[in-house]
Amino acid sequence: MKRFKILGFLVSLIICTNFACGSGESSNESTSVSTAKNLGAGQSGVVDNTSNPNVVQVAVGSPDHGTLVAALQAAEYVDALTNVGPFTVFAPTNAAFDKLPAGTVENLVKAENQRALRDILEYHVLLGVYNADSFMDGQSIGTADGRNIKMAKSADGTITVNGAKILGSVKASNGIIHVIDAVLIPE
Repeated sequence: MKRFKILGFLVSLIICTNFACGSGESSNESTSVSTAKNLGAGQSGVVDNTSNPNVVQVAVGSPDHGTLVAALQAAEYVDALTNVGPFTVFAPTNAAFDKLPAGTVENLVKAENQRALRDILEYHVLLGVYNADSFMDGQSIGTADGRNIKMAKSADGTITVNGAKILGSVKASNGIIHVIDAVLIPE
């Protein structure tokens, strides 16, 4: 009988240590992860207000990348890009998406076109960090979708990727973003 009381006490102690005695939750950190899981969110659902922003958070905070963020969400590609990386992302501006033929974006964000949209988005991602000064004229680099992009560097220092001009670069906690003036379309 004494053994059962000791065993019961130990089990109660373990439960109270791991779960905030009666609340059913272990800590605020677990609550954030638990809530993210309940909402169906993956890595992107984890709340972290102290780390530097990742590539997706940088895009979300940019008024020039709302269309890109909507496309990432429609393609269910947000979680992949919030992971550790490192990534190099070529991020077309809203104006770049506006250059596409009328109805292109609206068509791509439809559920039945999710795979095609994801292929296009993966064509904008390199595995590893490529700073602007590391690109070489004529360089061919493999993208996340398995295809290649072609870099060009002019005498005045202008860098393009498949003809899209790099307008600027922003470092993120899991890589780097190169803002571009056109959407890269896989051939």
